Amino acid sequence: MPFDGVVTKCIVEELAGLLTGGRIEKIFQPEADEIIMHIRTRGESVKLLLSASANYPRIHLTETVKENPQVPPMFCMLLRKHLSGGRINAVRFHDYERIVTIHIESVSELGDVTEKKLVIEIMGRHSNIILLNSDDRIIDAIKHVDAEVSSVREVMPTRPYVLPPPQNKVSLESLDIDGFVDSASREIFSTVEKHLFQSIKGFSLFLCREVCHRAGLDSRLPFNRMTESQITMLKRVLHEVKDILAKSLFTPCIIYNGESGRSGPIDFHCIPITMHPDAKQMGSMSKVLDLFYYEKDRIERLKQKKNDIYKVLSNSIDRCAKKMGLLQETLREAADRETLRLYGELILANIYNIPQNSAKVSLLNYYSENGEYVDIPLEPHLSPQENAQRYFKRYAKAKSAFSHASQQLEETKKELEYLESVLQLLDNCETPQEIDEIRQELVSQGYIHQSKKIHQKRQVEESKPIRYKSSDGFDIYVGKNNRQNDLLTLKLASSGDIWLHTKNIPGSHVIIRKHKKEIPDSTLLEGAMLAAYYSKARHSSNVPVDYTTAKNVKKPPGAKPGMVTYENYKTIIVTPSEEQVSKLRRIT
Repeated sequence: MPFDGVVTKCIVEELAGLLTGGRIEKIFQPEADEIIMHIRTRGESVKLLLSASANYPRIHLTETVKENPQVPPMFCMLLRKHLSGGRINAVRFHDYERIVTIHIESVSELGDVTEKKLVIEIMGRHSNIILLNSDDRIIDAIKHVDAEVSSVREVMPTRPYVLPPPQNKVSLESLDIDGFVDSASREIFSTVEKHLFQSIKGFSLFLCREVCHRAGLDSRLPFNRMTESQITMLKRVLHEVKDILAKSLFTPCIIYNGESGRSGPIDFHCIPITMHPDAKQMGSMSKVLDLFYYEKDRIERLKQKKNDIYKVLSNSIDRCAKKMGLLQETLREAADRETLRLYGELILANIYNIPQNSAKVSLLNYYSENGEYVDIPLEPHLSPQENAQRYFKRYAKAKSAFSHASQQLEETKKELEYLESVLQLLDNCETPQEIDEIRQELVSQGYIHQSKKIHQKRQVEESKPIRYKSSDGFDIYVGKNNRQNDLLTLKLASSGDIWLHTKNIPGSHVIIRKHKKEIPDSTLLEGAMLAAYYSKARHSSNVPVDYTTAKNVKKPPGAKPGMVTYENYKTIIVTPSEEQVSKLRRIT
């Protein structure tokens, strides 16, 4: 995530234009490393977020609503004491470093007008939020760094504030581009991407790759192997970027993973990104950052919410797989049960011809057409009749084991099919509510134990299936969990609607509403595409999808949620495509 010096320049200029002259009304600390300030500026109230998170450090305006702790942390109380009611005089940054300083004029308890500085350092795990007085001495910081942690730079109350050690880099605005490229092309053996990153202040690796892409270069090309035309192109692109920075011609944009953006945003920047022509441009860097980190946080929370369910399902699937292995071994051991019965019968038929204390006997198999003899092991200490009874008992035991194991194996296969379908549907869930419904389903099926603490919860509206419009105007519904699947197939669908599901592959139920019209092949193909896309075979090709009318789909008595049988079906072969799915109009 390239929150680099260039993005810092963009957000600082944006915040300076919006917040200069504004007054700080409220200060909150919803997280241990995050501050939100309510600022009144230009007749409206805005929220400024400052985060020193190790994973997502940043500064921008936000519209996100967060719950605040009942007792404000000490640092929050300190900021309220020094900054509440203060006026923002300036928002500045230092020479393309990711360090932003907010200059705030406030009135002390004695009525004196003083200036404080609130500094946010955006430096990964070393990020911090620091309050300084007018002579740059530290009043306090959200994270203390003492001599034991860093002997180079302490961040502790009363210590003088010192900027982080400078990097051996030059900002693009101060760089002699032509001389820099010419000298590097003769001396530098590292790649173009790496040398740009190590030499130009404020450049992230992401921006270096964008520069290489604009210049038509492989970013992994060694600098000293560039041709004259490549050197000329690189110079031209660097001059273009330099002009953008000098004139602040920023174009904030956010980049999604794939056209549908289903898996969330992957990057952002403040200059047009030609590597990703489908990047979504927005008019404000704050809006880009707020959306990006909101989506990242939402996806992370969904992932965390899914993780414990994934664990339950994975453990249950492993248990079923082990159980199937044991059952199959039992069936293999019981496979020769008829031989045991044959031995018993042959011994009884020849009981008077078998010598006592024999260890083995060879008897004519009267069931064989060829008159073959069978060698039968015996227990010498047992009589022939006792040996026969011993084989009959072993036969009865093997027969019972085979019957029981066969039944158990069939039930385990169905359970495994169910668990794999739930695992796939969990991947399709897009909201916490849908995940909660899967959790409740697993509770009802006995896979998750209900907490002993039962709380009265307010009524929450049930989640709804995804609804698409086909290119021919037909409604196509896709279930995202088994509750939705049963709702679609057994209640919502009319008898003439088309029901689709991947053949022997876990996935969603799909319904095409007929609305008293004939469903064209193009809509049928789109429905099959959705069935394959929302299945375990999303990344496969030539996926078989069964389809039939909804009246041919039945739920057997006692079947688990989402499990149905169907008949009189046809099969269509499709290759799921995110590009094709994204072209369909999604309504809900």
